[in-house]
Amino acid sequence: MANRHLSRSIVVQSLYEWDFNNRKSERLPEIVARNTKEFGDKLAKEDKDFIATLTEGVVKKQPTLDSIVAKAAHDWPIAQTPIVDRNILRIGLYELLFAPKNEVPARVAINEAIELGKKFGGDRSGKFINGVLGTIYKEMGEPGKDDPVKKKKRKEDLTKEEKAALPVDEKAGAVVFHKDKKGNVDLAFVHDIFGYWTLSKGSLEEGETLEQGAKRKMKDEMNLKVEVVDSIGANEYVANDPERGHVLKRVTYVLAQADDKEGIKVGESGGLDDAKWFSLKEVEGLKIYQDVRHIIDKGINKIKKLDFVMPKS
Repeated sequence: MANRHLSRSIVVQSLYEWDFNNRKSERLPEIVARNTKEFGDKLAKEDKDFIATLTEGVVKKQPTLDSIVAKAAHDWPIAQTPIVDRNILRIGLYELLFAPKNEVPARVAINEAIELGKKFGGDRSGKFINGVLGTIYKEMGEPGKDDPVKKKKRKEDLTKEEKAALPVDEKAGAVVFHKDKKGNVDLAFVHDIFGYWTLSKGSLEEGETLEQGAKRKMKDEMNLKVEVVDSIGANEYVANDPERGHVLKRVTYVLAQADDKEGIKVGESGGLDDAKWFSLKEVEGLKIYQDVRHIIDKGINKIKKLDFVMPKS
């Protein structure tokens, strides 16, 4: 079963890395292969071929794509557009102009780009991408506007009963803090390649408890030894699995205390590029996913009530 949305997400990630590292085309095959293995190793061969073809096509046509975007969004120079946004624009425009229309109708190309913008970009990315691609589409004469589109049920349209019946993938995550002898609190975050500071999380292994999974992930992704001191809550979202279809992803977060702040470093993950401590005041100004922000706020409120928790060092 084809999973084009996940495939395009991997293309976004690969183009971001390529663009961020000075567009070294010789590195592109390695980047695509690594990201495909990291985030889509269960994809069918046709999806993996799609990832490689779309990525290579966008890079090959990049000068043409950028010149078209520059004309359609003259108030937003391509060089000053956020890296994620400009690469999503390139993907959407490439599919709009060069993809076979029987495989990627114009409306699909635009809608997919908008969804990628909402998922990986800033608060206004989806509207910005919609505006640019919509302008170009109108200038093209809106080809295929009246063609019927066969739609499958979107994950956003699932009823509560349908969501409750979905298979569940359990993940564990943590708000990690350190409190010094003076009462100063710092939080540990990982940084992803889309420019967001976020909480470390990952899937539970077979037979693993939530606490065990959270402690393992903090060690793997941030090189931190932690102890779980409280529960926080969970985030749930519906994702598409190439084999199972719609799947409910449930990330349960705990509050965890690190013995000390020394040794923090990002683990070997294709999706993360940094790990760092921040004071509570600094956290307010970080670029953080909205669904993670409220978990952090809950964690901070719990930390303020844990006066009995003292640093072990």
